[in-house]
Amino acid sequence: MPALVAIAQPANPVIHPAAKAVKPNAAAAGIRIAPNDAMPNLMARSAILIEAKTGNILYERNKDERRYPASTTKIMTLILALEKGNLDDMVTVGPNAVGIEGSSLYLEKGDKMPLRELLTGMMMQSGNDATVAVAEHIAGSVPAFAKMMTDKAREIGAVGTNFVNAHGLPDDNHYTTAHDLARITAYGYSLPEFESIVSVQDADFNWLHDASKHITSENKLLWQYRGGNGVKTGYTERAGRCVVSAAKRDGVQLIAVVLDDPVMWTDAYAMLDYGFAHTRPSAFCKAGEELAKIKVADARINEMPLVAARESVIGTLNDENPKLEKKIEVPDKISAPVKKGDVVGKAICYVDGNVVDRVDLLAAQDAAYHTFWSDFTAWITKLMKGLF
Repeated sequence: MPALVAIAQPANPVIHPAAKAVKPNAAAAGIRIAPNDAMPNLMARSAILIEAKTGNILYERNKDERRYPASTTKIMTLILALEKGNLDDMVTVGPNAVGIEGSSLYLEKGDKMPLRELLTGMMMQSGNDATVAVAEHIAGSVPAFAKMMTDKAREIGAVGTNFVNAHGLPDDNHYTTAHDLARITAYGYSLPEFESIVSVQDADFNWLHDASKHITSENKLLWQYRGGNGVKTGYTERAGRCVVSAAKRDGVQLIAVVLDDPVMWTDAYAMLDYGFAHTRPSAFCKAGEELAKIKVADARINEMPLVAARESVIGTLNDENPKLEKKIEVPDKISAPVKKGDVVGKAICYVDGNVVDRVDLLAAQDAAYHTFWSDFTAWITKLMKGLF
């Protein structure tokens, strides 16, 4: 996963107008605020803002304080399903998923749908019933799936997190921190299908029991905030109002987490604005950019260019100039046949010596199999057809 490197707060931070306008006063509400808090009017009891690829911390408040995650839990549910499941699998809803309290997709026993659609609906409508169906499909039971979730959190570096269910309903042993949720979400954005699922605004699914067959995401950031591309809201009485928000501008992916915040949207937008105001994009590569060449054996061409499968950009603090490097990892040569778009190698991206991204390098063209013998046999075949 991307390296996580904490950095100092920017000097003379600009307080976003939305944050200034927040009432009541955070300190008066009993929220613990450090003297150097760059946004003291935010109402979140715990909060963090990070740049996703580097993990660099742009703002934080009580980031390691243990809190209940509520439905932001479903971010990890999605991650595990993406890694352990097949999105084209058909999921059959079992009896344990029916009638789960809280937010629901109103699934019924025996319902069948593709895993991709179930996960999308789960993230859009926060369906607690969907999480049980997903957990049983992947792991056979919710407890087994929850253990896998906790194990994955540890692997990512979210060591202050423990899961006992897949939906986030209250339990004393189900907890996380703002920093852990940011780490988990940043990891999610490194997975190919994560962004495409958490950024869906509206969808129609035939398996929905509502007559309209239509749902709209509960995450209004997706249409209210420029560049908004995720991720998940949450609420229980014990957790308070929570949201993990994300936005991408000019290739820079920011993640803002606010936990137990009565004005979570105002604060999330203010934090994201703060982040974009204090960072600039620094690019490793553009999608389709030629980054290397490779020798090709048994083909009419001796070598071919390799291009980046996607862009790779990080957000750099305006007053800092970290060292950016790319290292190309490709074999000495490849053998035909090669198809355009085949993955041939990787570009490893470093910031100050830490790996922050790995970009696939793709063959830029086809290379058909060709040798003297193949040419000779083709000539003989053509000659024989001409004779007969």
